[in-house]
Amino acid sequence: MDRDFLIDLFSDFGPVTIRPMFSGFGISADGINFAMALRAGLYFRADDQTVPQFEAEGSKPFQYQTRAKSVTVNSYWQLPARLFDDPEGLTGWARAALAAAQRAAMKRRPKARKRAKVAAKKAATSKQVPKKKKVAKKKTAKKKRTSS
Repeated sequence: MDRDFLIDLFSDFGPVTIRPMFSGFGISADGINFAMALRAGLYFRADDQTVPQFEAEGSKPFQYQTRAKSVTVNSYWQLPARLFDDPEGLTGWARAALAAAQRAAMKRRPKARKRAKVAAKKAATSKQVPKKKKVAKKKTAKKKRTSS
């Protein structure tokens, strides 16, 4: 799949951003990645609410091979082939994938906020450590030399 094909495919959905990702493209809307196009096909973001739709269509989650094992990514599922010829159907699935990606982003956000809050608190407490008072040095009177 090339960039022009993907732009045309999502034209009924609305504007999408297509960026190089791995060996293909990441597809996002409103700054949220909801799909990826790789050599093996087009994969949409899925969650507990949308996985049953993919399963009903006989789709499989994204998988890739490492040297040691096969890795399954359950958050991205292959788009059913019939939707490539059904712009209206693809738009509905794309909206559901975007919603799943937004839900996933909301779940992650509190953790990031909490970490930022803890870091800010640490920084604030380290700034509150009392500084050492400067001790004024006593000036020693210079002895006058007397010449004889």
